Amino acid sequence: MFAHNKRLQYTVRVTETNPGLANLMLEQFGGPQGELAAACRYFTQALGEDDPGRKDLLMDIATEELSHLEVIGTIVAMLNKGAKGKLAEGAEEEAEMYRSITGPGNDSHVTQVLYGGGPPLVNSAGVPWTAAYIDTIGDPTADLRSNIAAEARAKIVYERLINLTTDPGVKEALGFLMTREIAHQISFEKALYSIQPNFPPGKLPGDPRFSRVYFDMSQGEVDLRGPWNSDENFEFVSNREEQRAVDGGDGDGTVGLSAAETTVMTALATRTASDTSVDPTTGAELGMGEPLDAPAAKAKKIK
Repeated sequence: MFAHNKRLQYTVRVTETNPGLANLMLEQFGGPQGELAAACRYFTQALGEDDPGRKDLLMDIATEELSHLEVIGTIVAMLNKGAKGKLAEGAEEEAEMYRSITGPGNDSHVTQVLYGGGPPLVNSAGVPWTAAYIDTIGDPTADLRSNIAAEARAKIVYERLINLTTDPGVKEALGFLMTREIAHQISFEKALYSIQPNFPPGKLPGDPRFSRVYFDMSQGEVDLRGPWNSDENFEFVSNREEQRAVDGGDGDGTVGLSAAETTVMTALATRTASDTSVDPTTGAELGMGEPLDAPAAKAKKIK
């Protein structure tokens, strides 16, 4: 059960309207790193969680993300207030109105005309929100890692939005939302480490023949080594021959076919076989016209 409190979790103070900035703020309203995506991600994880502690954590943070959606949506609506009124009431000449929503630094024409300045569930490019943003896999050790990364991405987007505005009230509210991403990262990481063992994710162990092997597939002038591929942590394989058919086989794919399947596949292969002795003139070649040196070639041929 949810109960809504009419007071925001953080007070929003917008100094002046700015529809262009409002459009950029939509990234955290209806974008892939936004608050709705986060709320839905953690809410669905909570419903499927069997551990009571993690279930409570996920439901708490999911509900808080909805309050953050309300904060960022309020910012968007406030930044659009002036333009919304002018557009709705036709308060300016048509040409001036058009310039005000499409001028330099302001690409809010879609959200102004289509959504009337309200906060739509789209990202800053106008792409509608989609449930495809929710990447829950149903295993807590995998989902918690994904949640940590999601909070990190959201923090970076908030940092970029903070750098785009000089409005002190907007900066302050965005700073609060950014800081909460840090708090959530800490909670999710603590929850992850409370599961022992938590790596690799899932139940099945890796094949020991390959779990500590590093294949040096990209080779060139610079071939840096670090703890991610050091001899202390991995068997470092650079030899191209050793990178192929590492299972000890011949590297070719095989499939078992019944007698009937073999018959039809042989017929198919025969019917679609390439004749390498044929070199037909293509339509592309016919459309090319004569080469630039065609007259010289013709003159040489006449002689």
